[in-house]
Amino acid sequence: MPTIRNLMAVTALATASFIPAQGALADGEVNIYSYRQPDLIKPLLDEFTKRTGVQTNVLFLDKGLVERIQAEGANSPADVILTVDISRVMEAKDGGVTQPVTENETINKDIPAHFRDPAGEWFGLTTRGRVVYASKERVSQDDITYEELADPQWKGKICMRDAQHSYNIGLIASMIAAHGEEHTEEWLTGLKNNLARKPSGGDRDQAKAIFAGECDIAIGNTYYVGLMQTNEKEPEQKDWAAAIKVLFPNSGDRGTHVNISAMALAKNAPNKDNAIKLMEFLASGDAQKIYAEQVFEYPVMPGAEPSDIVKAFGEIKADTLPLADIAANRKKASELVDKVGVNEGPEG
Repeated sequence: MPTIRNLMAVTALATASFIPAQGALADGEVNIYSYRQPDLIKPLLDEFTKRTGVQTNVLFLDKGLVERIQAEGANSPADVILTVDISRVMEAKDGGVTQPVTENETINKDIPAHFRDPAGEWFGLTTRGRVVYASKERVSQDDITYEELADPQWKGKICMRDAQHSYNIGLIASMIAAHGEEHTEEWLTGLKNNLARKPSGGDRDQAKAIFAGECDIAIGNTYYVGLMQTNEKEPEQKDWAAAIKVLFPNSGDRGTHVNISAMALAKNAPNKDNAIKLMEFLASGDAQKIYAEQVFEYPVMPGAEPSDIVKAFGEIKADTLPLADIAANRKKASELVDKVGVNEGPEG
């Protein structure tokens, strides 16, 4: 009878066979369903096991995590859910596959209120800025605002990935929270008109496009810069990273929009005590440092230092708007993308 440990060999498959609960109830284990790649969280989990003796089992799914837990129902072996952005952790909460962790002083003291769910159903662990990649050769300015991306001076000079991607939906939702729906629609229209081409690819592809001279600026996450700078398997990505500088939008006012990696306690966690131990560890300063260094992100704990590579991007002033408020505007953001036709690219 397969257990979650047996299924680690097929973690890339969201359609892996059912994991019966009996295999998840062994003493000293905790089962993690993760949207984050296993190799990125392995150092973190290894340290947890070293400190506690609790073994960790990881099932990675690049899609369908919530649907899987829903299908498993009360027999789900999932204890802890790890996600890579606010949209996905909200999908877990809205999908009814999480449960609250309330009045936990250990977790709450290390994670600021605006990085956790008011009801205790999710907690942010690290943040990444949704920033502007700018050509070192063709862009002289070192500061920018999101609002400026709609300025005609950038006509034909901006690249971005699919506007419906959760990273961009989060940014657009933050604009709605800051300026309202009508203003954000006008801004999106201006941004669309400034695009060099139809949105496509991932964030790294936008840096590649700047390197190739296809555009001068692009929207991307900070951590991809670190991943490109250290990519030994595909060294051409180092050239893409070397061609850009990171601009932190709105540093002079409300701050740069940030998204999170997050954790949540699964609704039917069979190893609940060990799950809480893991969550407390993940919230700790030591764990946040390991995690942030591994994924080139920022710890959410106030005063905690990012890695030297991340520091080299420049100083970030993060928008303190509660992520729950951003999440509440996701649907409106998605509707505006379609209404404006951002993914159709520039007119003419």
